[in-house]
Amino acid sequence: MARRSSMLLLLAAAALLAVGAGAAVPPSCERIECPAYDVVDNANGFEIRRYKDAMWVSTAPIEDISLVDATRSGFLQLFKYIQGKNAYNETIEMTAPVLTRVAPSDGPFCVSSFVVSFYVPAKNQADAPPAEGLHVQKWAGARYAAVRRFGGFVADADVGKQAALLDASLQGTRWAAAVSDGRKADPASEYTVAQYNSPFEFSGRVNEIWMLFDTMAASDM
Repeated sequence: MARRSSMLLLLAAAALLAVGAGAAVPPSCERIECPAYDVVDNANGFEIRRYKDAMWVSTAPIEDISLVDATRSGFLQLFKYIQGKNAYNETIEMTAPVLTRVAPSDGPFCVSSFVVSFYVPAKNQADAPPAEGLHVQKWAGARYAAVRRFGGFVADADVGKQAALLDASLQGTRWAAAVSDGRKADPASEYTVAQYNSPFEFSGRVNEIWMLFDTMAASDM
C-alpha cells in the first residue's frame, strides 16, 4: 500500500511539473485543432516556440478593469462568429487556445485594454469569413513566443504574477533582448493569456502566458 501511495504521489508530481514546464502539448490539442509550432528552447520557467503561418479572428479592443470579464465578453462575440454569425453564415469548428492580448493600465484600479482572438481552423484559413466588429489577423512567416504554463482557472490576481515570473525567468538568457524588442514593436501588447479549456472543464486546466516577438535571438539565427 505504501509503495502504491508513493507511486501515485510521483505521478501527481510529474503531472504538475509538466503543466509548470509547458513542455508537453496541452491535452485539449489532442481533441481539437491548435496552431502548429516547433519548440526552439525549453529552460527553467519558460519555453520558446516558433509558430508557423496562422490566421486569427480578433475583437476590437475591449476596455475593462478585469481580464476575466473582458475575455468572457470577447469570447461571446467569437462564439457567435463560429456559430454562423459571419458574412458566409458558416459554422466553424472550435479550436484552442483563445487568446487575450493585454495592454495593462498604469494603476490597479484603472481600465486596461484587451483583444480576444480565436484561432481559425486550417480548412478556413484560405478564406476566413469576415464579420462585423471583428477583424482577421494573419501571422505571416515565423512568429515566436516565450511561454510560461500554469493551471487552474485564470484569475485577475494571478495573470500579472505569472507574466512577471515569465519575464524574470528570461532575464540573463539570449531571449531577453528579443522579447524586449517585441514589446517595443507592439506597445499595445505587454503579454498575452492563452486559455485551452472550456469553462465547463474543472480539472486538468492548462493556461499560458505568451510574450510574442518576431525576431530570433542573434545567437540562434
